[in-house]
Amino acid sequence: MTLWTGIVTEHVNASRDFYTRLFGADVVYEGEGAWFVLLRLGERELAFMRPGLDTQAPIFQGAYGGQGMWLALDVDDAEAEHRRLVALGAPVVLPLRDEPWGDRHFVLRDPNGIGVDIVQRLAA
Repeated sequence: MTLWTGIVTEHVNASRDFYTRLFGADVVYEGEGAWFVLLRLGERELAFMRPGLDTQAPIFQGAYGGQGMWLALDVDDAEAEHRRLVALGAPVVLPLRDEPWGDRHFVLRDPNGIGVDIVQRLAA
């Protein structure tokens, strides 16, 4: 079993650009007319789809509201990733810091308002 995530949003192209430019995500599939994009980052996939599509079940038609969700990306060196992403103009909303539970991390905001937590696990 493999888990992947889909987000219903008006920002399909901006989301594609954010994840490909900042994290090197590969485009697996892109629907004509920018209605859908499926990205691969490492071994996982992340999809973005436009809201209100008649071809989709009603549960998939409403757009994500921009709060209450985060994605985490584990990295080997959070400080190096922070320097790299800041140099690219990434929208950092929480600066690099160490947490008492053993994580070093910082957070970006993607085009949908989703927090993208860049995490290095210091504690074993």
